[in-house]
Amino acid sequence: MIEKEQNVQHFLDLIKKSRRGKFKVYIGMSAGVGKTYRMLQEAHILLRNGIDVKLGYIETHGRNEVEELLTGLPVIPRRKIFYKSREIEEMDLQAILNLRPEVVIIDELAHTNIPGSKNEKRWQDVLDVISAGINVISAINIQHIEGLNEDVKKISGIEAKERIPDKVLALADEVVNIDLTADELITRLKEGKIYTKDKIEKALSNFFRTENILQLRQLALKEVASQVERKVEREIPGNFPQYRERFLACISTNEITARNVIRKTARLANFYSSKWYVVYVQTPRENSDKIALAKQRYLINNFKLATEMGAEIIKVKSDGIAKAIIEQAIEREISTVCIGRPHFNLLKLILATNTFNELLKRLSSNKIDLVILS
Repeated sequence: MIEKEQNVQHFLDLIKKSRRGKFKVYIGMSAGVGKTYRMLQEAHILLRNGIDVKLGYIETHGRNEVEELLTGLPVIPRRKIFYKSREIEEMDLQAILNLRPEVVIIDELAHTNIPGSKNEKRWQDVLDVISAGINVISAINIQHIEGLNEDVKKISGIEAKERIPDKVLALADEVVNIDLTADELITRLKEGKIYTKDKIEKALSNFFRTENILQLRQLALKEVASQVERKVEREIPGNFPQYRERFLACISTNEITARNVIRKTARLANFYSSKWYVVYVQTPRENSDKIALAKQRYLINNFKLATEMGAEIIKVKSDGIAKAIIEQAIEREISTVCIGRPHFNLLKLILATNTFNELLKRLSSNKIDLVILS
């Protein structure tokens, strides 16, 4: 309890430093580790310390131990919306902004809002709340972080549909990992503290296998460690070498390759707290009247993804891909160019060799690194 009190006191100190609302995020390797429970515990401690704290949105998932902690905490009523002939409850963003509590607890950071809401995603609501000078405590599982989505999918075989851009986590003033051992988490599952009894066996044979939990736990620990390291570098300049990295992600109309390049470049840029760009070179054969509609949609979706993850989009029309990339890299003082691993057949390899060699030669002469992403 003393450690929790100290943790809360540190957040209280942060609150006093800036007019912009402070942002604290609890991260977990999976559902059921106790993120919502810890947020509610913190809310009680803040309340005892005379802080005006309110619950903006809490999802208990019917867990008794979580519901018990709601007692005594002030709740901002949810707004009710009729959507597809059903009444649905959503967080009331405007009520939070009007009431202006010192601290608001907002669960389910990756949630997608009902169509017609001010923002498409709850993380966008949170940014509005922080911009209004209100401090926010929120929570998320690692599978909902855009840059980790593919890694989690490889481990568990499950892809999270709702995600937040890495830049949102990078904005957090504090990131706290809620850690459990694999045995502790499985015990909680078997005791019915995560899912209802009819879902336990299926969960044990799928997502909640010991080997999955161990890998997810490692991923969560690494993510929080990276966030802390970057925070220390930002707040204690001079103790660490200052890197001046700028990344340029080169994409095409290939949906999957482009998406992977965007995600991995975003992770690199986030690690170095660097500016980054996405460049698409439109050749004459990819004019809008020649390119398939499906590829146009892929391109638009990838531009949207890159923008959400913090990139600046560059669209260039040219019949010389290597030349266009080099020009953009020099103009924007890029340190590292990132491209996807080519999936060439022999004919394409022969035809593309000159382009690749030209790119490699010109990057080298300008002292720009090239990273080929798998």
